[in-house]
Amino acid sequence: MAGPESAARLPLAERRVIFVGGKGGVGKTTVAASVALRLADAGRRALVVSTDPAHSLGDVFDVAIGDRRRELAPNLEGLEIDPDAQVESYLADVKRSMRQLVQPSMYHEVDKQVELARTSPGAVEAAMLERVSEIMIDESGRYDVVVFDTAPTGQTLRLLSLPEMMAAWTDGLLRHREKSDEIGGVLRRMGGEGARRGGDDLSHFEQTHEAEAGDPRFARLRETLLERRRIFGRARRLLLDERTTAFVLVLTPERLPVLETRRAVEALERFHVPVVGLVVNRVLPEGPLGEFLEQRRTQEREYLEQIRRHFKSLPSVQVPLFARDVGGAEALREVGGYLLTVEPRSA
Repeated sequence: MAGPESAARLPLAERRVIFVGGKGGVGKTTVAASVALRLADAGRRALVVSTDPAHSLGDVFDVAIGDRRRELAPNLEGLEIDPDAQVESYLADVKRSMRQLVQPSMYHEVDKQVELARTSPGAVEAAMLERVSEIMIDESGRYDVVVFDTAPTGQTLRLLSLPEMMAAWTDGLLRHREKSDEIGGVLRRMGGEGARRGGDDLSHFEQTHEAEAGDPRFARLRETLLERRRIFGRARRLLLDERTTAFVLVLTPERLPVLETRRAVEALERFHVPVVGLVVNRVLPEGPLGEFLEQRRTQEREYLEQIRRHFKSLPSVQVPLFARDVGGAEALREVGGYLLTVEPRSA
């Protein structure tokens, strides 16, 4: 059963990348799955991706998904990114890259520092950012739409800020290496042939530098860093392209979700991320509910009014509280009927 035909819908039908975010526990996964299935039913080739460490995407489809694409319905595949595996892969790449900057005697120190980074703040976000960026770019040709079931809002906002930080880190590293090359050249000119023949410390430095100057390993490292920057830059441009990308926030008519959504909208607007609307989930249905639930409905109406007042510039849709948990394709299609209208794609 679809939602009321007169109700508003979210403008998502032509977007190629859709992020569904919000406070934990408000129903992001259900909304993301329902949007993806709705679009797939209309003939779009869709991929729904869970980036939330507490994966429940497979649960709503009643199947096991994991870190490999799995078909969930005609035109629809699902993927759950494993944060631990992603961090392992990311740190392994970092270790290989950093080893190219040092002598073999320093490899143990590189390994030690990389292992310390495993538990440092931002390690998971950086690894997830790289995977999300690759999916945004690489899968745009394979699918008509990619729907991301994102982590809670705070983690998502940190994810959005990482491209600038990592670009600054890359620039700093490359500038440091280039400055080192310049200093080495000056010292070579100062030392001259006599220093090399004398075999002193300067001669040793020059020989080491000459061995490193034009080193193809550094050229490969430099290209790796620049390619990573290009990936982040392309993903960033996609994220900020309102014709391509949409960010949907899910909340329930309760105090904490409303407050967090207000902060999220303000932060996303500062980043110029295109927020296209809200999904107000688990709204009590019309009709008599009994004294206890009537009190809940009175409180709910107050928060619905706050939502209308605080987010009046954003379209919103309401999804009612269902009598049973949402699970399986048919229940997801019922939710999707409230979210968006999609014209079937002709064969």
